[in-house]
Amino acid sequence: MRPDQPIKESTRWLQLVVGVICMVATANIQYAWTLFVPEIQGTFGWARAEIQIAFTIFVLVQTWLAPIEGFFIDKFGPRIMVAFGAIGIGFAWVLNSQATTLMGFYVGAAVGGIGVGSIYATCINNALKWFPDRRGLAVGLTAGGYGMGSAATILPIAAMIKSDGFQETFFFFGILQGGLAFIAAWFLRSPKATEVKSSAKLEQSRRDYTLKEALSTKLFWLMFFMFIMVVTGGMMAVAQLGVIAQDLGVKEFEVDLYFFTMAALPLALMLDRIMNGISRPLFGWVSDNIGREKTMVIAFTLEGLGIIALGYWGHNPWAFLILSGVVFLAWGEVYSLFSALAGDAFGTKHIGKIYGVLYCAKGIGALFVPVGNLMMEATGTWSTVLYTVACMDLTAAVLAIVALRPTLAKHVAYSADLLQKERAAGTAPVGANA
Repeated sequence: MRPDQPIKESTRWLQLVVGVICMVATANIQYAWTLFVPEIQGTFGWARAEIQIAFTIFVLVQTWLAPIEGFFIDKFGPRIMVAFGAIGIGFAWVLNSQATTLMGFYVGAAVGGIGVGSIYATCINNALKWFPDRRGLAVGLTAGGYGMGSAATILPIAAMIKSDGFQETFFFFGILQGGLAFIAAWFLRSPKATEVKSSAKLEQSRRDYTLKEALSTKLFWLMFFMFIMVVTGGMMAVAQLGVIAQDLGVKEFEVDLYFFTMAALPLALMLDRIMNGISRPLFGWVSDNIGREKTMVIAFTLEGLGIIALGYWGHNPWAFLILSGVVFLAWGEVYSLFSALAGDAFGTKHIGKIYGVLYCAKGIGALFVPVGNLMMEATGTWSTVLYTVACMDLTAAVLAIVALRPTLAKHVAYSADLLQKERAAGTAPVGANA
């Protein structure tokens, strides 16, 4: 193939499919952990709070190391990073299968956080690079693979835990998931400049910003602040949904769906996971067509109103099911919209490092989650927490239209002017977009 010959459309979709496979193989490290906790507690007798420290370690390591992982992604490319991450996720569950102390599980969680972070950040990064014209959809599908990736294996994992014990399950699925991601890694690569095209519908910078340059812009910190606001509210809802259901009196309500009957809480968790996965490609696709800012207004407003309604009508089991689904549908998209917007604004040459820093907003949000418990204890009701979270979402929706939209427009115009001046002076960054 000649260097100037455009790539076939099927090639970049193959890259996307491989990225989704890697994310699916990674998802259980986070989403299946809850199945193991009761078994670990029953075997060793540790307090559940002590065991769950491992999950906190996992989230913090996965989140806060994202900027460092972004540096290596930009330096070594997707194959090496995903292969490294695959070894990490496999080794993490092998360690868990052999652990007999809390420290053993904590080490396993840290290794798993490094592995998941390496794969997650790399696959998002690769989707951004291959699909500048459809970033929202591509990143949404990739992130959706992580959000829904455990759906097909939750039941087999639960069955194996019951039949063979949690140690054997950790070992078997650790090898299986790590091996699948490791094999898939070698099919990944970054695109050449001639293999991609920019969007004709969205404002996008044609200049590749360095991390230092991105951090010096007003746009980056506005995005960072909005990301924290929305992700904090969503994580509070995720972390406390079971407790909220119990306090609202709907946790044990049996929902009759004709074909089967299920308690309201596990049914809500199952539906919420599905809605969370659907929202990422759905809102990503919408944003490719009407713009990131307008889509944020729609999604954040929907989430805010859904949370208000949940606080008001959540004592009704059917309302609890429907409204929690609405909340998760409108929340999952943050991981597709902000990453796609980062690529639009700052280019993709250094997007690994840039989005790595932006993704730290999730880590900051995680630190605020315990505040929800303190607010509930102080006021005696979850309504205070839910209404506070709703205000954060609605504030972010307003900021998307009154602050983010004009700031992005000015940034893109400034980038175009700066790139033109750099080209005239012969100082344009290597790899600047045409």
